[in-house]
Parts: sequence; structure tokens; C-alpha cells
Amino acid sequence: MKKIIALTLAATISSVAYAETETYNIEPSHSMPRFEYSHLGYSIQLSRFDKTSGTITLDRIKRTGSINVEIDAKSVNTGSALFNEHIQAEELFNTAKYPTITYKSNKVKFDGDKVVSVEGDLTVKGVTKPVTLTVNSFLCMPHPMVKKEACGATATTKIKRSDFGLSKGVPYVGDEVTLTIPVEAIKQ
Repeated sequence: MKKIIALTLAATISSVAYAETETYNIEPSHSMPRFEYSHLGYSIQLSRFDKTSGTITLDRIKRTGSINVEIDAKSVNTGSALFNEHIQAEELFNTAKYPTITYKSNKVKFDGDKVVSVEGDLTVKGVTKPVTLTVNSFLCMPHPMVKKEACGATATTKIKRSDFGLSKGVPYVGDEVTLTIPVEAIKQ
């Protein structure tokens, strides 16, 4: 009898642990990655991408997860239509050949219940490099408008654009870029 109870308990715990994995779809109207860089030392320029999709998978009990973000590089928004075209040209993003920027995580680090960093691979212009994102804010709770569980985060990192084949203008236009990814995602 004890063996049957132990097996039943083990099966129940196993199914509960499996059920704890939650998948969230990135909500694009509140998930617009942005980047900033020094322009000739005069100012820090800020631009964003207007189209982002992907998923976030979390198991908050096991403290594991994965994040897959897909950014439409053609949706770059610098605030100037002329500069949007310039930045999409072959010597920079080359969106005709590389229309998508991706970030795929392989490790999500928790501190208690909060995600604090994500390790993964960033692919820009066909070049993939390991990148760690520092999560500056993280919150999961019922969304008051859609009435579903939602999670949100803001993550940042610094990269060198020359590492990704985007070196036009270096050193006059800064090589170091701060990448910020604010994301909100709704549970499936």
C-alpha cells in the first residue's frame, strides 16, 4: 500500500511540475526594442524597432525558462524616413538580405521569484554572438484588460555593432550600442 501511495504521489508531483511550465506570447504593441549610440560625440541617438514577436516560456517553480524574440529589422524607426532607409542599406542592417534580428536564450537566471538575467544568442545581419541581458524589471500578474496572466520585463545589454558587421562610421559614430528590450507577454 505504501508503495502505491508513493507512486501516486510521485506521479502527481511530476504532473504538477510539468503543468508549471507556462508559455507567453509577446504582445507587440508594448514590446519595441530600442538601441542607442553616440553620434559623433554630439549626442546619444535613440531608435527603435516597431515590430517584434516571439515567446517566453517560464517554469517559476523550477526557476527555468527560455526566451525567443524575433525583431523585424525593416521596422527600424529612427524618427526620420530618410535615415530609416539609410540604416536599412547594405552597409548597415542590410534588411534586403537579413530582414530579421533574433535573440534565443539558453539560460534564464532567477533570484528568488524574479528573473535577473538571460543568456542567449543574438543574431544580427547573419552574425550570431552570445549576449547576456540584464533584467532591470520583471513582473508577472493578471493583466487587468485582457483578463489573463501576463509577464513583463525590461532587459538591457551593451554590444559592439562592429561585432555584427555594422561598422560603418566607426569610430566617429559610436561602436558601443546599448540595446534595451522592453517586453510584455500574455499567457497562451
